[in-house]
Amino acid sequence: MIIGITGADGLLGYHIRAFLHARQGQYDIRLATRETFSDDALLNRFVDGLGAIIHCAGMNRGDEAEVERVNGWLAEALIDSLRRTHSKAAIVYANSTHVTRDTGYGRGKRLAGEKFENWGRTTGVPVNNVILPHIFGEFGKPFYNSVVSTFCHQLANGEAPRIDVDGDLELVHAQDVARLFVDWIESPACTGGEVQSNRMSGRPLKVSELLDRLNALLARYGENVFPDLSDTLDLRLFNTLRSYLFPSHYPVALQLHSDERGDLFEAVKADQGGQTFMSSTHPGITRGNHFHLRKVERFLVIGGEAEIKLRKLFTNEVITFRVRGGQPAYVDMPTFYTHDITNAGTGKLHTLFWSNEIFDPKDPDTYAEMVEI
Repeated sequence: MIIGITGADGLLGYHIRAFLHARQGQYDIRLATRETFSDDALLNRFVDGLGAIIHCAGMNRGDEAEVERVNGWLAEALIDSLRRTHSKAAIVYANSTHVTRDTGYGRGKRLAGEKFENWGRTTGVPVNNVILPHIFGEFGKPFYNSVVSTFCHQLANGEAPRIDVDGDLELVHAQDVARLFVDWIESPACTGGEVQSNRMSGRPLKVSELLDRLNALLARYGENVFPDLSDTLDLRLFNTLRSYLFPSHYPVALQLHSDERGDLFEAVKADQGGQTFMSSTHPGITRGNHFHLRKVERFLVIGGEAEIKLRKLFTNEVITFRVRGGQPAYVDMPTFYTHDITNAGTGKLHTLFWSNEIFDPKDPDTYAEMVEI
């Protein structure tokens, strides 16, 4: 099946693309951006042959009237293209809890949801109008996508976030939204042509509670201790925070204690268990070339010389760190970055690895992807 994603350059669109990419070829993916909607021919080529469409495109800031108009128009343009191409693609619409509010954004999102539901009832096409709470995740735009993005950006840059209104939040990570959408596309409700409107639940907390959690995570990490990540929300927030620390925060030098007996340093300290393992690698050999969607992983060279390379999914820039065992320093792998480590010396390379979870072959969260393409 080919799945189309509109708004593919946005936060949710990126995460859905990454989630599908991790399925290792199970789905073909087609993307639509602002340019696609600017030309009927481009939009027709995007729509034609799709098995499902995940509609994330939208406008959420700006002039009230314009925001309302654009969100309704995007839905209408997509439906017109479906009609022109005689498409029966299933539709998943990323709607918002703001549909209950009398704002330009709320009215526009509500109108778009109604248009999709009417299209489904008229044509027999399966539609799921999903009401989503506050979405956050790695790579969100600060001061735009989410207060989580804003706080993480400020904390990573040494700024002190300010709370103007201590409002209520209901947080859901973008990967959990992606899983919900794909699960529905694979469900009998979709294959049976149902038209549905569902609301996704998130984790409720106050803005002040969010900031307290982020401050606590950053403080512990700043002490070279991995915080307790057994709570999924803390894991997701920690990975989101780390996405704003990378790459300028790394590599992090460790304090080396030396005396007449030799040397000692603290490699990994964690409030949670996890798994530690070591490897030896022959000169010129590379390990890795994979990425993770949730896992926290540390690379620490304890003997020899290595190059650690990373590349963010769907980009071309490769970031390289050169590290040596005689000067212990760690690099923690960010989620959604494929990474590898190469023995760049003449002798054996000895590396210590730590992960926040014990490897589970049934759910490894490890997806093959070459760093250098």
